[in-house]
Amino acid sequence: MYQHFFKRIFDFCIALIAIVCLSPLFIIVTAWLYFANKGAGAFFLQQRPGLHGKVFKVIKFKTMTDEKDAEGNLLPDEKRFTPVGRLVRSTSIDELPQFFNVLRGDMSLIGPRPLLVQYLPLYSPEQARRHDVRPGISGWAQCHGRNAISWTQKFEYDVWYVDHCTLLTDLKIVALTIKSVLKREGISEEGYATMETFNGHN
Repeated sequence: MYQHFFKRIFDFCIALIAIVCLSPLFIIVTAWLYFANKGAGAFFLQQRPGLHGKVFKVIKFKTMTDEKDAEGNLLPDEKRFTPVGRLVRSTSIDELPQFFNVLRGDMSLIGPRPLLVQYLPLYSPEQARRHDVRPGISGWAQCHGRNAISWTQKFEYDVWYVDHCTLLTDLKIVALTIKSVLKREGISEEGYATMETFNGHN
């Protein structure tokens, strides 16, 4: 009952309240990033698979410039991060615009993180179960290592959540997420600005 009815009501109400309360922060960060990103804009839109693999456009604050090398290729992530972008990423402020995705019904407050569309054919049948629920701003994997854990572990956590989606689980994830954000844990995998590319299930 919670997963199929009450969860969506809670998501909508909390997202609406968050957007209203955080509107001054949205305005300040938008202006800050607009100048810091050297003309690349303040927002990042990208197609991601949601519930049952249906593709939607996720919105985040843009934490990198669009700087390219002499051949026109984007520079590595670590070279395109600005000091402002690093701060916004490390404090998870870059995730806040996704409250609009929650309001639209593309996402939930809690659920497996929406990954890249090109990963869809690479999942094993078990890993693909992560799309049996709406993706979330935070999730079980996010508060158990975020980008610092392996893909295998991440997907195991995602599928665990699908099988244990309750109000109590969501409240626990909220508490653990706040702790992780305050401690700035798991922001990147060792050797990467964020996390390595997923190349297929093991």
